[in-house]
Amino acid sequence: MAKVPLILLPGTLCDERLWETMNLSDLAEVKVCDVSKADTIEGLAKSVLEDAPERFALAGLSLGGIISLEIMRLAPERVMKLALLDTNPNPPQPEQISGWERFIEMANNGQFLDITRKYLLPVLIHQDRRHDEALVSKIIDMAEKVGKVGYINQLKAVMTRSDQRPILSAIDCPTMILVGKEDMVCPVQMSEFLTENIPGARLEIVNHSGHLSALEQPEKVSALLRDWLMKGEER
Repeated sequence: MAKVPLILLPGTLCDERLWETMNLSDLAEVKVCDVSKADTIEGLAKSVLEDAPERFALAGLSLGGIISLEIMRLAPERVMKLALLDTNPNPPQPEQISGWERFIEMANNGQFLDITRKYLLPVLIHQDRRHDEALVSKIIDMAEKVGKVGYINQLKAVMTRSDQRPILSAIDCPTMILVGKEDMVCPVQMSEFLTENIPGARLEIVNHSGHLSALEQPEKVSALLRDWLMKGEER
């Protein structure tokens, strides 16, 4: 079987290490894109498309899922199949924007890494994993690599993103929705909404996982992505 061109998009403050334990290389030609170089969702989506094959499978987590939905708006004919992990299709809420503005101010005042350690980690991962040193260290290391400028770009992008709910009914490629059961950032009901509004989408809920499902439950998520790659016939 020919390998599928597969683009993986990480979430905010994440890099290729979000996906490094996914066992997909025998099925797919995998490319992980940097999602920190533009400060709009459209700009990030266009940067992915510029370097993408003509046709490809697409999977994104959180911010990566938001960018994936924008790609479905801009170039749906290029996407063979779609996976949205821990993704929010809603426009930003005023209280979210206020929080992100505060984080931008903190980042510009020399408190960039404090944001991940003090404010993000408690809600990003399952409560049982908050003292998992290897997991926590990887999350902090990824944030350091993305850096202050990349993070501010990402915050500006999500602050100004559009409502993606109107495009869902037009998605006509095989689609998997995946979410950590204990995700506090993009709760299960958001993935249920995506599943109900994308024709033919299937929902997978990963137990004992928070928002960073690909890191928290890599074997389960990898198995589900493998199944999605092998099963998803083009419609």
